[in-house]
Amino acid sequence: MNNNNKDQSLTQIETHGVEQIPDNERTAGPTDLFRMIFGGSNTFATAVLGSFPVLFGLSFQAGVLAIVLGVLLGSLILAPMGLFGPINGTNNAVSSGAHFGVHGRIVGSFLSLLTAIAFFSLSVWSSGDALIGGAKRLIGLPETDLTLGLAYGLFAILVLTVCIYGFRFLLWVNKIAVWSASLLFLLGVFAFAGPFDVNYAGTVSMGQPGFWAAFIGAALVAMSNPISFGAFLGDWSRYIPRDTPKGRIMAAVVISQVATFIPFLFGLATATIVAIKAPDYIAANNYVGGLLAVSPSWFFLPVCLIAVIGGMSTGTTSLYGTGLDMSSVFPRVLSRVKATLLIGVMSIAFIFIGRFAANLVQSVSTFAVLIITCTTPWMVIMIIGLVVRRGFYCPDDLQVFTRGEKGGRYWFTHGWNWRGLGAWIPSAAIGLCFVNLPGQFVGPLGEMAGGIDISLPVTLGLASLVYLALLSLFPETATVFGPNDSRSKGTHSLAKPALRQAA
Repeated sequence: MNNNNKDQSLTQIETHGVEQIPDNERTAGPTDLFRMIFGGSNTFATAVLGSFPVLFGLSFQAGVLAIVLGVLLGSLILAPMGLFGPINGTNNAVSSGAHFGVHGRIVGSFLSLLTAIAFFSLSVWSSGDALIGGAKRLIGLPETDLTLGLAYGLFAILVLTVCIYGFRFLLWVNKIAVWSASLLFLLGVFAFAGPFDVNYAGTVSMGQPGFWAAFIGAALVAMSNPISFGAFLGDWSRYIPRDTPKGRIMAAVVISQVATFIPFLFGLATATIVAIKAPDYIAANNYVGGLLAVSPSWFFLPVCLIAVIGGMSTGTTSLYGTGLDMSSVFPRVLSRVKATLLIGVMSIAFIFIGRFAANLVQSVSTFAVLIITCTTPWMVIMIIGLVVRRGFYCPDDLQVFTRGEKGGRYWFTHGWNWRGLGAWIPSAAIGLCFVNLPGQFVGPLGEMAGGIDISLPVTLGLASLVYLALLSLFPETATVFGPNDSRSKGTHSLAKPALRQAA
């Protein structure tokens, strides 16, 4: 494809889809990856996640431990997902074809699509509500369907515009978002230092019934934030040179998640204040409204800026990946720009229907948790596959589906690798059965652990065991291993199956 991506201009519209990024155009580094990930997390939406321990009844100290545990565990699972982009020069959904088959990789594309729509919607809703709520208190702007609709619509269009211009512009937005949002969150230390009580006890203490259910539930909510990035890391890391040390890439991923303690702890600390000063908001699970109610007047403008900057960052990272994935699923119909426009319009329609035709905030939250439960086994299968293959991939053969061809190393059975699919399908299905979100969704087995949601540990463990068992019982062909791998020795030929044009 002829393109002008060598032009580093921010206003140069990116024309790359999911084809392999040429080595001479890979000018990003681990620091850029850090900014992209942290920029997408340094938002109001993450602060809302940080309020969940208080909503669950935990003390401040227990909430801190739950957040730290969840974020660290999630970041360790997420870190290896940053390696596929530099190795293969494409996004993670396309890379997953090495383990699910070149047709089976559409599982990853649709998982990332659904995840992006859910988190994009939540981001626009929370940012728009905060912006209008702040304007109402500052200048008396009425909070009506019209003002809310204008806020959602204009914000969504702004995000869509940034996504169309692509990676370079996206990276520039996140450079600003990382530092400005962090400073604004830290400014909140001065805004809320007076009323904050580090000894906030919550309503459920250790030893009381329901404590461990609340603690593990809060940890899983925190863990869901890094896990939600699993399908998207390749979108950004594909611009990193393939010879970049793997340790630096994974360190950038882990550090980006550790940095999210800023918005997480902001949400946790301010939620304790809301619980004391405006308990009705906590009872109604309305953290954003409560934050606006207890904020000092001088902190209103920073709150509005956090809403705008954070929403921009989360929205753009989600929608960019979505457009990229859809262009790869329908390569002959949709370019990246066309796919971004289409999914953007669909997301905007979804936002308006959810906000004004129904009350879908809780439903979307549940939807996001269910998607993450399905995404986690997909991630662990890819990570195990990366280790088993010892990092060897053939990037050209991963593009067979995109080019409309058949054959190659990853054709397996008509483009499907039933080893990866055979591990993912039962793991995701059983994981969903263990989901326990009281008042929203409780799976058939959700009460087996005394009300504790153990869906993520179950789906992680099951996917690992089943996939390793299938690889042991039904070894993959020698062509998927590198030429220096002992498993490929002694074979007559390492020649890949011939490529042929699809009918």
